[in-house]
Amino acid sequence: MKGIRESEPLLILYDIEEEYTLLMSDYMRNYPGLPWRIHAYTDEEELFEKENCETISMLVVSEGSYSDRLKLLDPKKIIVLNESGFVVENAAESVDKYQAAEIVLQHLIQHYLEIAGELPSRITAGNKTKFIGVYSPVKRCLQTTFSVTLSELLAEKHRTLYLNFESYCGIAEFLSKDGENDLSDLVYFLNVDSEKFGLHLQTMLKRVGEMDYVPPIRYGQNLLTITDAEWMNLLKKISETDMYDYVIMDLTDCIQGIPDILRICNRVYTITRDDQYAKIKMSQYENMMLRYEYKDVIEKMERFVFPKFRYIPITAEQYTRGDVADYIRSKLGEIL
Repeated sequence: MKGIRESEPLLILYDIEEEYTLLMSDYMRNYPGLPWRIHAYTDEEELFEKENCETISMLVVSEGSYSDRLKLLDPKKIIVLNESGFVVENAAESVDKYQAAEIVLQHLIQHYLEIAGELPSRITAGNKTKFIGVYSPVKRCLQTTFSVTLSELLAEKHRTLYLNFESYCGIAEFLSKDGENDLSDLVYFLNVDSEKFGLHLQTMLKRVGEMDYVPPIRYGQNLLTITDAEWMNLLKKISETDMYDYVIMDLTDCIQGIPDILRICNRVYTITRDDQYAKIKMSQYENMMLRYEYKDVIEKMERFVFPKFRYIPITAEQYTRGDVADYIRSKLGEIL
């Protein structure tokens, strides 16, 4: 009888270029949440000797190592790592080899989605994902700057995902390009293909420094159509993938169900200002939460009134340096 590990799908990476094979296979083995076991080879005879009995889900082979003989292994799908820019004869599908490993892997996952059935459940040590909600009824208070900076600082030591729920995100690096999926597509895939949610998530991830993020919703009005139950289900599924230690949510009034989202958070941070207008808004907000029995959210809320910063970062790569980062380190150093 095969053990649990042996019953998982098998991906074989074959490339006569030893350095690439070693680096790429190590990258995939250390990437959280992938559905495959990874076997890597640099010699065709060794490949045939060791892999002639087991079902191969995907065979990923470099263009320079490809031969029609590999079809005798009868993999469910063959993907050629294209090196020349030309289509390999008799090979239907290819991925550009000379991209960042992260991009190559996302393309491989997209190809795998075409053949994957229901994925086997993973046995984990329990839900360890911590949710941090950042929300304020006071606007233009550097909430997104705080959220991104905190996410990038956490990502230096912890697996961290940043989610932005603004109708129009003001950070250019985070915006999705034409044809790319965004957060609304992730909700869609959760509704129509929940068994493969973890794979869909991985195909959408982008990275700044060590921090992962899903591109914010491109068209702000789409935020209003997603129900609070869908948001809660999304967060539950992200937690079940066991990919992240922290999920930072940059929340706004554009979405439904903010009180319930804040209720599941381990920490809630609220940025405000020290002026009469801000104090009135905070009072209204807290009274509303108490009226609707969200006292527990108010009790765990940590409020921040920022000092006047000399410099506000412009690009996402700058967020871990300067006054804002130093302020967060001084206030929240125990979780970093």
